[in-house]
Amino acid sequence: MAGVDKSIFAQGIRFACQGCGDCCRTRGRYGYVYVSLPERRRLARHLRLAPRTFTLRFCEKTDGFFRLRSIGKDCVFLEGNRCRVHRARPEQCRTWPFWPENMTKKAWARDIAGKCPGIGRGLRFDARQIERHLQREIRRERLR
Repeated sequence: MAGVDKSIFAQGIRFACQGCGDCCRTRGRYGYVYVSLPERRRLARHLRLAPRTFTLRFCEKTDGFFRLRSIGKDCVFLEGNRCRVHRARPEQCRTWPFWPENMTKKAWARDIAGKCPGIGRGLRFDARQIERHLQREIRRERLR
């Protein structure tokens, strides 16, 4: 996990989504939410659509990979500050805030810990759980 500073999460991190919606808005390097075929199928089922209809309506293709459309700087599924597909959300969304690019001292201090109201609340994720989230995100990125 090149670039990841494990000291950030060595003692674990408490996190519980507070529903602010900020992670669903494009901010610099977190521009896209990529969705695999199984994720598109799950989202389509959730919305009671055919997978093809879902893909045509809600996805775009970038460099050969499908991603969710954005409306301005917001995810297409952000309504107010809430995700309307939260139960079926993509893996990339499920692993927030434990993304490799967030786990540097600079990014964590500047973009995450100081801005995400869910940090320091809720369940404590131990270092092993955070490592698993990071590994899932790294595998997902490699498949993209």
